[in-house]
Amino acid sequence: MKIFITGAAFIALLSFSATSMAQKVKLKDGDFTPLKSETTVNVEFTYNNMAVGKYKDEADYLERKRADYNKKEDGRGDTWVKSWVGDRQANFEPKFMELFEKYSQMSQSKTAKYTIIFNTYFTEPGYNIYISRENAKISGDAVIVETANRSKVIATISVEKAPGRTFGGYDYDTGTRLAESYATAGKALGKFLKDK
Repeated sequence: MKIFITGAAFIALLSFSATSMAQKVKLKDGDFTPLKSETTVNVEFTYNNMAVGKYKDEADYLERKRADYNKKEDGRGDTWVKSWVGDRQANFEPKFMELFEKYSQMSQSKTAKYTIIFNTYFTEPGYNIYISRENAKISGDAVIVETANRSKVIATISVEKAPGRTFGGYDYDTGTRLAESYATAGKALGKFLKDK
């Protein structure tokens, strides 16, 4: 029994490590040194030109899901689409900010000198059907601009394939998995800004 538990723990550690290593954070352009002396930053979220899974356009994905769910139960697809969009402000963005603030040691302020505009350009919702799963993933660009002059771009940082899953695997809801992707992305970006 002890060997089984040890083996299971080892496999879980390997899968966590592999998932963690798949994420990439890199400076695409500019220099974020001016941000280093700041204790506050404004953070905004956009979802422009976002692909979802195999769909190049989020609208196509949402229309397909709406139709599929409405076919099974009238109105269910419409509710699902509202939840998909509502999860952004209710879950994804707060999860991102919680770990971003912790690891960057900067707090959110609308009056901060600099604004980070985090645009998610790819979302993989993943799935969990008990016997099989695929983790959620998001990719986005963090564009750092002067708050007073948005055309003045300081730097652009990419966060690619930020994984999302809960410990223990009880993430059957798409929103739960994606919220964890945003938490991972916030942590990674915060650490990158603090450590580089």
